[in-house]
Amino acid sequence: MNATRWNRREVLGGVVAAGALSSTPLRLSLAQPPADTMAERGEFLIRNAYVLTMDAGAGDIAGGDVHVRAGAIAAVGRGLTAPDAEIIDGAGMLVLPGFVETHWHVWTTLLRSLAGDRQEHGYFPTSRTVGTFYSADDMYAAGRLAAAEAVHSGITFVHDWCHNVRGPDYAEAALRALSEAGIRARFSYGSPTGASNDASIDLADLMRLHEGWDDHSNGGLLTLGLAWRGAASAATVRDYEVAKELGLPISVHANNFQSSAGGIAQLAARGFLGPDVQVIHAVWCTREEVRALANTRTTVSVSPYSEMRIGFGMPIVAQLLEADVNVGLSVDTPALSGNADMFAIMKAIQNIENGRALDEFKLTARRALELATIDGARSMGLGDVVGSLTPGKRADLIMIDTRAVNLAVFTEPAHLLVEAAQPANVDTVMIDGRIVKRGGRLTTVDVGKVIDDAGRAFTELRRRSAWTWPNQI
Repeated sequence: MNATRWNRREVLGGVVAAGALSSTPLRLSLAQPPADTMAERGEFLIRNAYVLTMDAGAGDIAGGDVHVRAGAIAAVGRGLTAPDAEIIDGAGMLVLPGFVETHWHVWTTLLRSLAGDRQEHGYFPTSRTVGTFYSADDMYAAGRLAAAEAVHSGITFVHDWCHNVRGPDYAEAALRALSEAGIRARFSYGSPTGASNDASIDLADLMRLHEGWDDHSNGGLLTLGLAWRGAASAATVRDYEVAKELGLPISVHANNFQSSAGGIAQLAARGFLGPDVQVIHAVWCTREEVRALANTRTTVSVSPYSEMRIGFGMPIVAQLLEADVNVGLSVDTPALSGNADMFAIMKAIQNIENGRALDEFKLTARRALELATIDGARSMGLGDVVGSLTPGKRADLIMIDTRAVNLAVFTEPAHLLVEAAQPANVDTVMIDGRIVKRGGRLTTVDVGKVIDDAGRAFTELRRRSAWTWPNQI
């Protein structure tokens, strides 16, 4: 369909929404470095590790080395030399690309595990009500906590699907949190939670951010997108058209509830699918809809823990992969998923598909690992940038220490990562050639302060909203 050209005078900044959530602070490794400072890029040579490149041409390299220079992967192999590099001992370590998270309502991370056990305390009533009481400072506190947890867990890219932008300062606060953490991310600009679909998002602010993106991109680590509500009204279609005109990637929830089945077919019929569009959940799909996703090269993000916890149903990853649909994995909202554990997400996807198929071999551990790395990167349009340890790509990587009771003994690396590893096993995290976690501790964030600030924000949010919390917390 033809995009309509909008200019600033024509754009009236409406604001609209939907909801999501997450809650109580998580106790991470307490680092005591200079707090809240961007790490310097260095030159590093990781030696004698088991390297899972996730590059089909290079494969795995036992006793392998990884050379990082100027923020990029300079070389991968055995017996590498780099006279000026800092040597990092990789003995006992698995080295692989950082995990790529493809859909996370970051603002809800103040509400971890807060979706209750009765209808009035469910995810949507809670998020849509409490979300209206958020301040820009709450967005910042939530973003800082989410980014710290992501790095702690080995996630080097986050898709912040921000559907609670209640004003320009809210977007600025969310972006500042991501930038200060030094994480790679897409910020998808959305409407305020609880708003009507009959009003556009703040298109003037979206255009302002787009025009001045160099001031927000943190040296290219952050990109901008649209958190789209779908073709619900003329106003939401207008949001889509403006995003297309600006060349922004678009992401939309579809076919999540059984009652919403057929939504992807409607998007396809109206020309709203394409390689720059990501569909989230896609639980209830006909074969024709799966074919439409494949034919248009539309990508899909799945979040098994939130989808099962809320009662959407079971993800259909194997069906999508068999149709050659690109799939990425997501946290969605810690209000339902509880945490940001990509190891657990991979394990859940493998077990769901094998259990559904009554087949131990339906989805292999290696295939699940691809979804969390190279396929996730491709689904976010970053397959040429990150997702594999390929010379020339940016140096987003993690090191997993196998010398832990839950990983002993060293057997098959991909299986260990998917079936046994946990965030606590992440020893080192590097993003764009900067070390942001080392020796199990975050190096650029005062984690104690991040947790305390999030706790205070939650307490104040609870007071302002006067929401009746589950179990009278």
